[in-house]
Amino acid sequence: MKLTCNECKNDVDLTLNSDLAVGDMVECQMCGITLEITTIDEDTVKAEIAEEGK
Repeated sequence: MKLTCNECKNDVDLTLNSDLAVGDMVECQMCGITLEITTIDEDTVKAEIAEEGK
């Protein structure tokens, strides 16, 4: 699966998150921002920047 960070545009390593589901939170290893998974579509994962305090 592939996810591109919305903030820094780098690929996010999802190898440690093999059981991702919509609503899960992942952290970009490059910029440290938290992303919330919004869509999982075969090999592509889409996410939005998670709101602070959620």
